[in-house]
Amino acid sequence: MKSAKNKTLATWLAFLGGPLGLHRFYLHGLGDTIGWLLPIPTALGLYGMERIAANGIDDQMSWLLVPLLGFTIAACSLMAIIYGLMAPEKWNARFNPSLDQEAAPGRTNWITVFGIGAALMIGTAILMASFAYSFEHYFQYQIEEARKISQ
Repeated sequence: MKSAKNKTLATWLAFLGGPLGLHRFYLHGLGDTIGWLLPIPTALGLYGMERIAANGIDDQMSWLLVPLLGFTIAACSLMAIIYGLMAPEKWNARFNPSLDQEAAPGRTNWITVFGIGAALMIGTAILMASFAYSFEHYFQYQIEEARKISQ
C-alpha cells in the first residue's frame, strides 16, 4: 500500500523545493516528467545570475535567463498555495484515494497556513521582481536601439 500524501508537506515542498521538482516527486513519484523538467529553467536562471556577476548588468543573455528562475519560483509558489487551499475531501480523493474523504493527511493546520502565507508573500515578490527586471531591460534596450537609429 502506498503511503498517504500529506497536504502540509506537499505545500512546503512546492514552496521550498518546487524549482527542483520535489513536490512533483513526492506526489507523483520519480517517474514524473514535469518534476524532471522543472530544474531546467531553474538552472538556466541561475546561470543567468552567474552571467550578471561575471559580465555585468548589461549582459543581454542574462536578461532572458534570469526571469526563468523567477517565473519558476513564482509558479511553484502558486502550486504551494493551490495545494494548501485544497479542500480535504478533494485532496484525499486525488492523492489518497484509498483513505476516507476526511482523513488527516488532507487536513489543513497552522503549519499549512504558514506555508500558504510564505508562498504568497515570497512568490508574489519574486514574480513582481521578475516582471520589473524583464520590462526594465526590454525598454532600456528599445530606447538604446531607437537612439542608435536616430543618430
